[in-house]
Amino acid sequence: MPAEAEHRSAAIVSVVVPTFNRLRFLRPAIESVFAQTFADWELIVADDGSDLETKQYLQALADDPRVTVIWLPHTGKPSMVRNAGVSKAAGEYIAFLDSDDLWAPRKLERQIETLRERVNCRWSYTAFLQVDESGDALPEEARRPWIPHEGDILEQVVTGRAQIRTPSVLASRELIAQAGGFDEGLLSGEDFDLWLRLALRSEVAIVDEPLVYVRRHPNSHTSDWQSAFAGRDSFLKRHQQLVGGRRRALMREERMRNALKLAATHAELGAQGRMFRALWESLAYSWTYPRWWLGGIKTVLLRPLLPRRLLEFHRKRRRGA
Repeated sequence: MPAEAEHRSAAIVSVVVPTFNRLRFLRPAIESVFAQTFADWELIVADDGSDLETKQYLQALADDPRVTVIWLPHTGKPSMVRNAGVSKAAGEYIAFLDSDDLWAPRKLERQIETLRERVNCRWSYTAFLQVDESGDALPEEARRPWIPHEGDILEQVVTGRAQIRTPSVLASRELIAQAGGFDEGLLSGEDFDLWLRLALRSEVAIVDEPLVYVRRHPNSHTSDWQSAFAGRDSFLKRHQQLVGGRRRALMREERMRNALKLAATHAELGAQGRMFRALWESLAYSWTYPRWWLGGIKTVLLRPLLPRRLLEFHRKRRRGA
C-alpha cells in the first residue's frame, strides 16, 4: 500500500478546504492548519477551477504526503466543492475550513478533547471572531451578543439563535454521511441545512472559546439575499415533512417568520410586486398566525414610506450625519 494511503487511513481528522483563487487568504488559511497542536490530520483541498497562480501553489502543497488536492472544473457552488472533499475524507472526523478563514492553533485539539469526553455528542462547534482583511477584529464584534448552545440544539438551529459558522464545525465522518452531506440543490444556506440535519441526529458539544477567525472582506463569496431567503424556506419546508409534533410546528413558524422578513426587505427596496408575492406565497402555511397578519398589514401600510426612509438614511450617511 502507498505511504500516502497508509497515512490517510490513520488520520483522525480530515480537514476539507474548498477554494477558488483568493491566494492572498488561502496561504494563511492553510498555514493555520499546519500550525495545529493536534497533528493527526490530513488536508483535502478541493479546487473549484482556480487560476494558474493558485494551482501552482496547490501543486507545491501536494508534495506533502498529508495533503490531497482535488482538481474540479469551476462550478461556483460551495456545496458541490465541499462534498467533493468529503468524498475523499478518510478521518474519523471531518473539519471544515473556508479558504479565507483561520484557525487558532489549539482549535482541533480542544474539539477532539471535548468530543472524547462527551461520548453522546458526535459533532462540535466553537465560538468565533469576525475579522477584517488584515485579521483584526471588526469593531462590532465587541457588541455582538454570544450565547453558547449545546446538547439538543435543534430549536436554536432552526431559529438561528445558535451561531454556527462552517469553519468552527468538526463532526464524525459517519454522522455527516448519515445526514447526506451538503445539499447541492441549494443555492444558499446549505451549511445551515446540514447543521439542522446533524442536530436531528446527535447532540452537539461546544468549545466556548473563539478558536476560529471568520474573515469579512469585499471579495467574500456570498449568495444574493433573495437566494438566502429561498434556501432557508426550502430546507425548512423539506425538514418540516420529516418530523412531527412540536418540531414540525417550530419549522412551520420559522417559515412564516422568514416570509415576513422577505416581504419587509422587498418593501424597503420599493419592490411592491415582490412584496405582495412573498406574502401571497406564504399564505398557505402562515394564515393561522396572528403575527403573520399583523406583520403583513404593517409592511403593506408602511411600504410608501420605507423607500423614502431608506433614501434619507443613505443621504445622511454620505453627509456623515
